[in-house]
Amino acid sequence: MGTEVICILGMHRSGTSCLAGSLQASGLHLGDVITEARHNLKGNRENKRIMDLHEDVLKASGGAWDDPPDEVEWSAEHIERRREIIRSYGDVARWGFKDPRTLLTLEGWREDLPGLSFVGTFRHPLGVAESLKRRNGGSVERWVELWIQYNRILLDYRRRFGFPTISFDLDDEEYRAKVATLAIALKLGRAKDGGFFEPRLRHSERYRVADVPEAARALYRELRADVGPS
Repeated sequence: MGTEVICILGMHRSGTSCLAGSLQASGLHLGDVITEARHNLKGNRENKRIMDLHEDVLKASGGAWDDPPDEVEWSAEHIERRREIIRSYGDVARWGFKDPRTLLTLEGWREDLPGLSFVGTFRHPLGVAESLKRRNGGSVERWVELWIQYNRILLDYRRRFGFPTISFDLDDEEYRAKVATLAIALKLGRAKDGGFFEPRLRHSERYRVADVPEAARALYRELRADVGPS
């Protein structure tokens, strides 16, 4: 049996850290990841080598995480770094990784991992925009536009590959239940020590869909049409 690799997809501040930590608690091997961070109470659960590689790929392509380039190109050096990261996971039967920038760089990973599996997460546009404003400054309008860019990509990949997505806007207990069901679907175990998710990991404001531009409303509605296995 070959190695299975699971990639967690979603925009910044959309629950990717929580989903990654929850799947890790259920047995998904993430490797050496960040477990403490200023803006993530339990860490962002990212492999810093992957995050740094993505930053370099985006910069070399003329963009950044908050300014996606028109095209993403992997240099020979970047490809070798990617392959070295894959090799570093050794013969682990099932491992995964998470970095929101992966939505912008995913085709490169698929070249070396053609059987890559996916799971996605999303959040209301204003929940993301206000969280990014608190963390990075700027305007809510700017971050909503970036939300549209990222989530168009997420939705496109979901249409192509049919993977489950989970809403980070769900009530606490429903979110826990959805994550547990997803872990079973991914053939992982039961979460240890009560799981990773805690209500304090997110702000729980309620936002109206009507309060964002039509492009964001339409995307959000379509994302909510399938929010994971039931």
